[in-house]
Amino acid sequence: MTTFRKLLQRSLLSVLIFATIVATHQLQANSQLQLHSTPTIQIAQTQTVQNAVVAVESIGMTVSDMDQAVAFYSNVLSFKKMSDVEVLGEAYEQLQGLFGVRLRVVRMQLGAESIELTEYLTPKGRPIPIDSRSHDRWFQHIAIVVTDMDAAYQHLRQFKVQHASTAPQRIPDSNKPAAGIRAFYFKDPDGHNLEIIYFPPGKGDPRWQAPTKQLFLGIDHTAIVVSNTATSLKFYRDLLGLKLVGESMNYGTEQAHLNNVQGARLHISGLRSPTGAGIEFLEYLEPRDGRSIPQDARSNDLLHWQTTLVVKNVAAVVQQLRLKQATAISSQVVVIPNPTLGFKKGFLVRDPDGHALRLVEK
Repeated sequence: MTTFRKLLQRSLLSVLIFATIVATHQLQANSQLQLHSTPTIQIAQTQTVQNAVVAVESIGMTVSDMDQAVAFYSNVLSFKKMSDVEVLGEAYEQLQGLFGVRLRVVRMQLGAESIELTEYLTPKGRPIPIDSRSHDRWFQHIAIVVTDMDAAYQHLRQFKVQHASTAPQRIPDSNKPAAGIRAFYFKDPDGHNLEIIYFPPGKGDPRWQAPTKQLFLGIDHTAIVVSNTATSLKFYRDLLGLKLVGESMNYGTEQAHLNNVQGARLHISGLRSPTGAGIEFLEYLEPRDGRSIPQDARSNDLLHWQTTLVVKNVAAVVQQLRLKQATAISSQVVVIPNPTLGFKKGFLVRDPDGHALRLVEK
């Protein structure tokens, strides 16, 4: 019996030792797996950060007559001309998705923000549809901050600007995120929608509250009509890296008369990059009959806007967009032969609703 007990104890001890060895090897293997996995995750996260948008550099629009447009933005809205160039050649044809282009491009600045006006000397495009409405999905505007809404409105009336709103509107106190903000929509000579906006103390970027004698201060954001906020967030936030910074539900007689859309009820979302103007989504929950951008819209048509986003690696961003089947305007990532327009590589792409974005690498 004693001999049997000794054999049993030895057997149990052997099993215990074997199990300990196996468990130790498994723990080591798991540890090595974790060590090898972590750098891969870190690399993926680093690439996402590196490829994200670092600035909204400018908001551009196609104009029919450059001299007329420059006079309007400088005399009426106090923009200053920063550059005035003409470009042509295969690189610009590939970038704009059109053959035979010759472009006159003027950059104008107000405060810290810029607009880029482009006149197609050839080929000429089409005017903005005369029946365009604020909830059609080609709608886009820039919001120009003013220090005094009443004075700014009277200034615009002196220049006989075309109204889009019936009059300046004040967002009611019931809308806490936007309470007290005043705004007015109007149009430039080509029919592009513009907005002047006043932020009361405590609203908007603190820099809009700095003491100044200027009436027009800068561009707070560009607004675009979207069909679905969630879909647009996947594109702008999840793919391009902009941050959602605020949301509100806007409705009532003030909003309807601001947009000049009867019964307007909007879900508004604001996004920001590290620098530059914001991008604002306008999703019309009511009415829902806004029209899509024409399928044959081209970059020389006057309804064409292109918001310029600076990225660190445009080829990497374009690859991500292609995987998501985004609609391209440019035939490829274009290397610009000279720094005339301020960037070395560029690519035009459409967002889910057809709004054009120009991705550039410095």
